[in-house]
Amino acid sequence: MKKILLIATGGTIASKRSQTGLIPQITPEELLSYVPDVRDICQVETIQLLNLDSTNIEPEHWKKMTECIRDNYEAYDGFVLAHGTDTMAYTAAALSYMIQNSRKPIVITGSQKPIDLDITDAKTNLTDSFLYAADDESQGVQIVFDGKVIAGTRAKKVRSKSYNAFSSIDFPSLAVIQDRTVMRYIPMQPYREEVCFYPQMNPNVFLLKLIPGISPKFLRMIFENYDALIVESFGVGGIPHSIRAAFAGLCREFPQKLVVISTQVAHEGSDMTVYEVGNEIKSACHILESYDMTLESVVAKLMWLLANIRQEQQEEMFYHKINYDLIFQKRL
Repeated sequence: MKKILLIATGGTIASKRSQTGLIPQITPEELLSYVPDVRDICQVETIQLLNLDSTNIEPEHWKKMTECIRDNYEAYDGFVLAHGTDTMAYTAAALSYMIQNSRKPIVITGSQKPIDLDITDAKTNLTDSFLYAADDESQGVQIVFDGKVIAGTRAKKVRSKSYNAFSSIDFPSLAVIQDRTVMRYIPMQPYREEVCFYPQMNPNVFLLKLIPGISPKFLRMIFENYDALIVESFGVGGIPHSIRAAFAGLCREFPQKLVVISTQVAHEGSDMTVYEVGNEIKSACHILESYDMTLESVVAKLMWLLANIRQEQQEEMFYHKINYDLIFQKRL
């Protein structure tokens, strides 16, 4: 029987009502008491690592999660993290870069309703997560939620209340779980490299969301104070006339900064060569673009690159595929 470590971090799944709203209060041992059938699936031990609403999750907490898994890696066959849904996609992406080549599954799950309610998705999600973590073919970082197994770099929260809260963006779910059975769509090739842990992240990344008529007044402050900038642009990607001259000038003034053009559109990614507003700025400045990567993965990957990869290798590694994060293959 597989030995799985349940790492509790708080979230809705572990919350109870208070006078000010839901607050994480339920211990991991209490979580297990609501899913007694799990004991027939695997042997479970628990750690209360954090007890936070996931809105309050920060890169320093990802470091704690990574270190917890690293320190317990040899003692367990897999790991289940109970986590809040609001920043779950960010955590899944971050752990995909911070824990690479793991032959053991690292499953992240949670729920839209607390586990102590009569009607809740928490019991199914938690049970499914242990089923998946105990399966011989499981490996790497994934989200298990509403019967779907989603690669850690491909998940996005698309609904704020419904049970089917997460979608796999422009990539199929790796598997589904029905009637306590894991049905795989994509067979996993076992990692050949040894597992590698990267506990450090550099959070000095700024996300600029474009709106019509945006002013350039804050651009210099951003370039001067942040190590990387993500521009969440319109459509397939471009820079509007209202900030184009200032943006291009600052890109040339700060060539050491990582600048990535992303898109506000959830599906099908960027392609700055399509329109003049994108092609012109890409020709004039040394910038990267996200292509089919999710925004959550771009954020996490930049934090990982800045903390762990030498500057001269960062662009090449940005386009290096990790845990299905990138389908498009850029020719450097």
